[in-house]
Amino acid sequence: MMRSTLFPEVLSLQNTLDRAVNEMLGGGPFRTLWSREGNGGTGVAQAMPFDVYATDTQAVVMAAVPGMRPDDLEVTVHQNTISLSGSIGNTAETDETKDATWYVHELPSGTFRRSITLPFQIDADHVQASFENGVVRVIAPKAEQARPRRISIASGQIQQPDALGAGNAGEQQS
Repeated sequence: MMRSTLFPEVLSLQNTLDRAVNEMLGGGPFRTLWSREGNGGTGVAQAMPFDVYATDTQAVVMAAVPGMRPDDLEVTVHQNTISLSGSIGNTAETDETKDATWYVHELPSGTFRRSITLPFQIDADHVQASFENGVVRVIAPKAEQARPRRISIASGQIQQPDALGAGNAGEQQS
């Protein structure tokens, strides 16, 4: 079987064009979700996708981290900000691929950090994280003061407290 020398040149051209387009567009919505820059560029992969929602009692952050293990990840909480960081190994740097001829090398690698600041306070002492099928799930209970409260409605008029003794201003003391 004869190998074509054209493949490495086409791959090199593709990588060059990808870098040029990414630099021209400056990232943003046109950039690929998991950047290939980690495979020879800046070493920083693009942020993983997040899903974030809240109920009356908690916030839930889910992040897709395919190919990672729980030991590769770190979840931190500071005030009402949840951060997820970690690293993805480069498949081209394994013993299995040491002498390989690469035709396409697109799997993400490098380090990443992604944070989400929630619009309410959370109870950082009770935040939990789990990992299943390449998805990290972080459950952050809302702080007590951030939870909705039911207020009962009284019938009749509400007595308003006197403002700084103003109700006794016209009376004389004996």
